[in-house]
Amino acid sequence: MDTRAWFAGSPVARLATVAPDGTPHLVPVVFAVDGDVIYTGVDAKPKKTRRLRRLANIEHNPAVSLLVDHYAPDWSQLWWVRVDGTATVATEGDAVRTGYRLLRAKYPQYQSVPLDGPVIVVSATRWSGWHA
Repeated sequence: MDTRAWFAGSPVARLATVAPDGTPHLVPVVFAVDGDVIYTGVDAKPKKTRRLRRLANIEHNPAVSLLVDHYAPDWSQLWWVRVDGTATVATEGDAVRTGYRLLRAKYPQYQSVPLDGPVIVVSATRWSGWHA
């Protein structure tokens, strides 16, 4: 099982953060991988605010998890991969430029959807997974 390749090739992940009151917060995100670093950005898709709960949660507690999975009616094809890590929110510099470059390369939608907000940078500390 090549968990990293399955993870990197997935189109969407679920990002789990922890709110200051200890409650979990889970959102779907697009992402790109470079070794043990995962990037996800805040883009211009409609949102109530650019001050997203996930960003505030990371500033309070940088421990996060990302999960990708594959479901099929043939349960012998089921799998999931989870990355646990430490996140930071970058608003400028190399991390933002690298994140934008990798996200634009993976998602052609970023040719028309502006990618100009903060980038969440996750340094993986643990990769785990399962497959049928």
